[in-house]
Amino acid sequence: MKSKVIAALVMVLGLTSPALAAGQRTDHSGIVVWTFLGFCALIVVAQLLPAVLAMLGLVKGVAQSSQEKTVEQHAKK
Repeated sequence: MKSKVIAALVMVLGLTSPALAAGQRTDHSGIVVWTFLGFCALIVVAQLLPAVLAMLGLVKGVAQSSQEKTVEQHAKK
């Protein structure tokens, strides 16, 4: 009975070892690389914020002008 448990345990651990080995990093990137990538991400976010705000302003302006046209059309009737 005990040998069957040990055999099953060895088989399960033997099958999971490739999955454990796949989780290790092999790129050897240090803090300098991660700092550079973080700086690049900061530049991208800094450029996306004004673009998003401009798009929201554009949508708001279009919605406001269409609402004003609707009010003018109802006033003419």
